[in-house]
Amino acid sequence: MENKITLEEIQNFEGKYPKQLWYLFFVEMWERFCFYGMRGVLTIFMVDQLFLKEDHANLQYGAIQAFVYAFTFIGGIFADKILGFKKSLLFGAIVMILGNLLIAVAPHDMFYYGIAFSIIGTGFFKPNVSSMVGELYKEEDGRRDAGYGMFYAGINVGGLFGGALCVYLGKYYSWELCFLSAAIVMFLGLITFLATKKYLGPIGDSPLLEMEAGKRKIREIAVYVLSLLSIPLIYIMVKNTDYTDYFMYTIGIVAVLYFAYELVKLGDVKLQKKLFAAFLFVFFYLLFNAIYEQSGGSLSLFAKDNLNDKLLFFSIDPNIVNNSSNTFFVVVLSPLIGLLWIWMGKRKIEPNTLIKFGIGFLFLAASFYIFYLTKFFADSNGIASLNVFTFAYLVTTIGELCLGPIGMSIITKLSPKRLFGMMMGLWFLAAAFGQLFAGKLGAEISKSNTGDTLLSKLQSYTEGYYQLAIYSLIAGVVLIAISPFIKKLMQEVK
Repeated sequence: MENKITLEEIQNFEGKYPKQLWYLFFVEMWERFCFYGMRGVLTIFMVDQLFLKEDHANLQYGAIQAFVYAFTFIGGIFADKILGFKKSLLFGAIVMILGNLLIAVAPHDMFYYGIAFSIIGTGFFKPNVSSMVGELYKEEDGRRDAGYGMFYAGINVGGLFGGALCVYLGKYYSWELCFLSAAIVMFLGLITFLATKKYLGPIGDSPLLEMEAGKRKIREIAVYVLSLLSIPLIYIMVKNTDYTDYFMYTIGIVAVLYFAYELVKLGDVKLQKKLFAAFLFVFFYLLFNAIYEQSGGSLSLFAKDNLNDKLLFFSIDPNIVNNSSNTFFVVVLSPLIGLLWIWMGKRKIEPNTLIKFGIGFLFLAASFYIFYLTKFFADSNGIASLNVFTFAYLVTTIGELCLGPIGMSIITKLSPKRLFGMMMGLWFLAAAFGQLFAGKLGAEISKSNTGDTLLSKLQSYTEGYYQLAIYSLIAGVVLIAISPFIKKLMQEVK
């Protein structure tokens, strides 16, 4: 089968964006619809339907999310070495659809089985779309940042609608419908990909094309079979979060050792410094996520019980706001913040990537301080203001936008091309540990609630957010303080 379109033709595109970006944008948009929709209902479903205690639900939520991101690391390696991005994505989408259908058939009985399928599916799906976006551009193409920015908006359009729809269906219609909608949407993403993959030319083909077909088939089938065989293991580990810890710490140590091995193997001090700088970005991204990712866990449970439903002049379910306001603000603010950087760049006052990272933490600190302040806008029953809560999300989002889109882009700039997959994997692994620690922090916050009243819950949750604001503030100040050192490591990379 000859490739009708060459890499050269794709990368020499006219205008601002290659057309392939739009195809990948839609594929990822549907997948994020499914992912955010599921994310927003997990803790609510576990507490209200599976009757878990709130601290337990937080730990399980952290475990599920940690696995999702940890498997993106593993999926990324398999895609890099054996499957190629296209086959990996196809396999991931099918497994995710199966997972959501399983839960839709019998939410209470099949919940953890379906989750195990979804974890594997996302692992094969998620890292590959992001990596393919990078390959649409030549190494030195300045339009790459804009491409990632646009792609990031796509992720969030999906997240916005998924986040609202799944919560709405689950809470007001039926849980079966909620999980079925996630499966249908993922199916749309799969169809989009199948219809447009011919335009990607050689991007995402198997790295083993030189190998004889029979041998290649055996390796590919081995990957599929091993992945499916790991589903019962994941089921066990998600149900018992102690096992999750053992698994995550093991994979964390292995990943850092593997990174160190590749770092030494580079043998070129300049490249090593850059790669180490990339690693520091990954580490701070982990810290950011541990605080930021309360939204699916403790903030979701806080929104469920402790907020009124008045947002400006509307009545709206607080969980829909909790699950979708962040993505809504991303869609609205990304272009504005992009324009702000350009405006500052022209005046030579644009902060460098490191300072932007630091500023991200400062905004995160401010937003958790505002979550803490909700308690001063509460009535005597412990029901707080949805307006203040939503404002906190606006501030969170500004912080995220200082860091999220540039993070991925800077990792690809600092890493040698053959280590893209590993570094993207480490980026997602940092997110996985962030999720795991977010679950643990959320569980501690829930545990500190010893009373049974909404007032005691308001008190313990907001005190917890105050602590997180302080952690975030410290991280931001440290990062800004050490930025000259990291800048030296980065050399010419901006």
